[in-house]
Amino acid sequence: MNSPASEYVKQFRAFYREHFDGRPSDGNSIQRARTYRAALADAGLAGLDVPRHLGGVGLEAPIAAAIQLEISEQVPPEEGIFGIGLNMAVPTILEFGSDDLQQRVIPPSLRGDVIWCQLYSEPGAGSDLAGLTTKAERDGDEWVVTGQKVWTSGAQHADLGILIARTAPDLPKHSGISMFVIDMHQPGVTVRPLVQMTGVAEFNEVFLDEARVPAGNVVGELNGGWSLAVRLLAHERTSLGRTFTPATGRSKTGRQPLRYSQLHERAVTLGRLDDPVIADLLTQVYIGEHLIEWNGERSLHPSIGKLWRTRQGRLAAQVAHLIGGPYAGAWEESDVDADYWAYHVLNCRGMSLGGGTDEIQRNTLGERALGLPREPSTDREMPFRDLPRN
Repeated sequence: MNSPASEYVKQFRAFYREHFDGRPSDGNSIQRARTYRAALADAGLAGLDVPRHLGGVGLEAPIAAAIQLEISEQVPPEEGIFGIGLNMAVPTILEFGSDDLQQRVIPPSLRGDVIWCQLYSEPGAGSDLAGLTTKAERDGDEWVVTGQKVWTSGAQHADLGILIARTAPDLPKHSGISMFVIDMHQPGVTVRPLVQMTGVAEFNEVFLDEARVPAGNVVGELNGGWSLAVRLLAHERTSLGRTFTPATGRSKTGRQPLRYSQLHERAVTLGRLDDPVIADLLTQVYIGEHLIEWNGERSLHPSIGKLWRTRQGRLAAQVAHLIGGPYAGAWEESDVDADYWAYHVLNCRGMSLGGGTDEIQRNTLGERALGLPREPSTDREMPFRDLPRN
């Protein structure tokens, strides 16, 4: 690592030691995360590859990525609340958004003043995302949005949403979509959390009933939102397949596999380390973690990292289940950490869905990385309005 990058790594580590004490969250994790990000921005360490005039550090992307890998263990678990904004929305708006939109949303995002959600999937449009029916109609200097989104992570906490909606139903389904930045705290936006079997409500339904979006909040070209949506998904898959949160955390989030160090400690505590099957699987977990790190360093296709991270999550949950036995799903009241293990055992399959299913990732790799023929489709050129509905 070159000298400037090394200096930033030193600054980050010193900042982390000063501002994060490693204690579990006291229940107000969002405020704690906002405070941390504000201090990070004040120290001149927020937004490594974001231009200085937008509040960032202004480093070249490869250098910023190398630093992020180096400091991945110096990130509080609560920082995950900003993941959609910092890893997905901000890079997309930085690449395609107008100067005015960038000035309005990127600096507060870097400071932690804004939490984002991603308004993509719908009840009838998940893996076939281009089949979305949420519509946006122009009304003077605004767009009026009506429709429903689902599986929206963190929407109950979000200030802004990155939204894709249909603006030209007479065009083919991939051509009549536009991307918007929408205010989540307005009349016409209703968020309903969805409680999972883990007991956590990570996802939400979002109902848009004539919600308003200023014309200046269109990202990129009107009706050109599909390519932007795909670009944002690439950012998401890159972030999912590149880094980990600290192994010291006890954050219950669906995108973070259990770490080798955590599993090893658990096996020692429960006296299971002598089991040859568990020892072998722990070795596989250890190797998998390093493969994820190497994948991030090599900047391979985003779907590769996402697929491997999903595999890693399932493997780690399997090991946790074998180590814990019945304690992986039931525990003594005095064991304050046990629900953390149960959460990961129950939730690991969901990692195969968020950010695109494993099947979608394999299709993407086949078509875009290996150059294999696209799957046959009869609806790519037909106006969306004329497509048959179920």
